[in-house]
Amino acid sequence: MSEAADRLADVRANIADAAMRAQRKADDICLIAVSKTHDADAIRPLIAAGQRHFGENRVQEAAAKWPELRAETPGIMLHLIGQLQSNKAEEAVTLFDAIHSVDRSSLVQALAKACAKAGKQPQLFVQVNIGNEEQKGGCAVADLPALLAEAKAAGLAIEGLMAIPPAAQEPAPYFALLDELAERHDVPLRSMGMSSDYETAATLGATHVRVGTALFGTREPAIATGGDR
Repeated sequence: MSEAADRLADVRANIADAAMRAQRKADDICLIAVSKTHDADAIRPLIAAGQRHFGENRVQEAAAKWPELRAETPGIMLHLIGQLQSNKAEEAVTLFDAIHSVDRSSLVQALAKACAKAGKQPQLFVQVNIGNEEQKGGCAVADLPALLAEAKAAGLAIEGLMAIPPAAQEPAPYFALLDELAERHDVPLRSMGMSSDYETAATLGATHVRVGTALFGTREPAIATGGDR
């Protein structure tokens, strides 16, 4: 097995163990390989090992490398996990299968127009600023009901919630809160957990975990914007 295949097998085994502890099915947890900042040559070994869900932070970076990779391998599912500018909504709807960072009224309206124009809608997640951190994107917990209602009125189906807990704090209470919010608002999917805490997230209701470093190796630290720290 290649080094990439070994890493992928380890992460999948950890997810399966965490799911078993929580009396969940491992197949109910989607592993998103966070490929932001990695070029096609770094991504291909994971594709060869069987990984099909990948996450990117920026529309332009994804547009530069993924059309070729998707042409090589059918069945790739591409997730936008970083902040999305409203003026990039049309391009994002065309390129991505899922968008995890719906967080404000202007973006809801831009996505509604883009989806209507494209005749398709990616899977949509509302990003919640679960730790009320000024430097992070996401709607405030108190604003979530209004944003969900606006999305519904605009014709958008919101299927999930996404959150990034504060970096220096125990993540479990924040994962539990996101799970409770999703349950309260009848939203089936929860995108939460990264390389440092995806096993905890898997025990607390995550349906999608966003893992970069554990699959690709260490890299320069970046501000958490939806992907893997």
